[in-house]
Amino acid sequence: MSEYSEILLTKSGHTATVTMDRPDALNAITPTMLDELNDAVTKVEEDDQVRFVVLTGAGRAFSGGVDLKALGERELVNGKVGDILDLPARALTGRLSSMPKITIAKVNGFCFTGALEIAMSCDLIAVANEARLGDTHAKFGLRPTWGLSQRLPALVGIARARELSFSARIFDGVEAQRWGLAALGGPLEELDNLVTSVIDKMAANSSESFVAYKDLYEATERLSIDQGLVYEADSEYLFTDTGERLADFR
Repeated sequence: MSEYSEILLTKSGHTATVTMDRPDALNAITPTMLDELNDAVTKVEEDDQVRFVVLTGAGRAFSGGVDLKALGERELVNGKVGDILDLPARALTGRLSSMPKITIAKVNGFCFTGALEIAMSCDLIAVANEARLGDTHAKFGLRPTWGLSQRLPALVGIARARELSFSARIFDGVEAQRWGLAALGGPLEELDNLVTSVIDKMAANSSESFVAYKDLYEATERLSIDQGLVYEADSEYLFTDTGERLADFR
């Protein structure tokens, strides 16, 4: 598929894989990488053959987080990395969370701060037991601007989120699974097969159901339960495959 300088985009059947590809720098995030990620994700979103999108990193890291060296001499004001990163990063996390495909972050190694924010915007996180993750904003006098303050508590609970952010401590993939941050996990050597297996299980199901679920679960995060029940009852989605899928049971 398309050529990029800091990422790779490949496709196999109904699955597209987007790989952050700066292994010598632990796949640290640059403005160029974010622009390329947005371009790649837009391409696969528009590809009707793609049903699943896997985001991962080359080498021993998912991503070490923002490459502060790439910002040059820019002053970081009030703990923000600035629009040069914030705007494309928020566009990317918005696409990953809302696109009509199942998005999976395959966390194969180091995953810190901004990279963790990107991973959490995917529908599912699959993590290697050996991976090292962390929210290190506070360590460097920064604050989250790509969604961490909203997504981390939703996944692990507000008490655990506070502890992780205030301490800036590093945790492993086993803990990420135990807390509910990652839905799937196992030894690094089994991670590829684990992701392939879960995609194979989901592939038998309706992409139109996936679209409905993604929207309904997003509503769960922003509405009270009473509002959410009304939203679920009143929402309408296009389904074209129900009759075919039920034919053998009627």
